[in-house]
Amino acid sequence: MTSNTTLAELAATSLSAVRVLEEHGFDYCCGGQQPFEQACLAKGLQPESILREIGQAASASAGSRDWQAAPLEELVQHIIDTHHAYLKLDLPVLQSRLEKVAAVHGSRDPERLPRLANVFTALRSELEMHLRKEEAILFPFIVQYSRAELRNQPVPRAPFGSIANPIAMMEREHSGAGEALEEIRSLTNNFDPPWYACHTVRALYEGLKVLEADLHVHIHLENNILFPRAVACENR
Repeated sequence: MTSNTTLAELAATSLSAVRVLEEHGFDYCCGGQQPFEQACLAKGLQPESILREIGQAASASAGSRDWQAAPLEELVQHIIDTHHAYLKLDLPVLQSRLEKVAAVHGSRDPERLPRLANVFTALRSELEMHLRKEEAILFPFIVQYSRAELRNQPVPRAPFGSIANPIAMMEREHSGAGEALEEIRSLTNNFDPPWYACHTVRALYEGLKVLEADLHVHIHLENNILFPRAVACENR
């Protein structure tokens, strides 16, 4: 840990670090290149205090998987089974819930609810296409790279040139998702239900909050761990 350590580098050390950074509102995901100490000072927090929290959280969850050391193939499967599976299941549910809320309460919030519906619908469309591209194109090659690395063999030649090319595209799409999440948070007043909130509205807001938290970890695992390790594997 140095004065130049970034939020992304700190987050990549453990999921305990991710959880603590998340609790304090640090953007370790799409804004992860900001130096950790600088980010702390901007929030009026002491870096040493945050690091102590991370150490305590790590001690409490000593059995959690170290994705920096796990085989790349295992990390890919974890992302698919945990984060891709969650999105495939919950995005349609959230869409249906949002449509019901807009239909029932649209007249009570004619500015924010239609915009929220538009932002979410666009985000869902982008994410579903994003998952298909990762599972059909990028991830299979990362798995091949992982197997070649374990067997100390040359990595296979990819039809898209360097693996950095599709990775750059995925990272740009991650940035777009991050911007959409920020707008959703703003439109929902930090997921604080409005005065007219019924059970469905509260369930929608809670679901959007969970979506944001899951996507932050999902994008972190790819941007800060999986992708750099895949590029290093290709370049070894």
